[in-house]
Amino acid sequence: MTKNKKTLIIGATTKPERAAFKAIGMLVSRGHSVIALGQNAGEVAGVKINTKAIPIKNIDTISLYINPTRQRDYYNYIVEAKPKRVIFNPGTENPEFYQLLELNNIKFEIACTLVLLTLDKY
Repeated sequence: MTKNKKTLIIGATTKPERAAFKAIGMLVSRGHSVIALGQNAGEVAGVKINTKAIPIKNIDTISLYINPTRQRDYYNYIVEAKPKRVIFNPGTENPEFYQLLELNNIKFEIACTLVLLTLDKY
């Protein structure tokens, strides 16, 4: 098992059919610390969903589940968090944001958190 990678999920939801919901469950089951941020409060796999961006430190990965238009509201928040990487899950691809991350020396991947976890490449 890989070491605990503290992960922030942006776009968290209590809807079991959504990839963000599945990602939270899979991350928790594999021993990763998870912080969840979503539009609606709730809880998934014991993780409380915050509806407001909370200050975060020592974050390894931010996994995005929101469309590029909504991502703009989080640009500064994500850059200031200084994650080791940002994962753009399917449907969240955003060339404008890639450039901002590169300017701030933040790595990013266009990938699927669920697939990375399944293949043990997270």
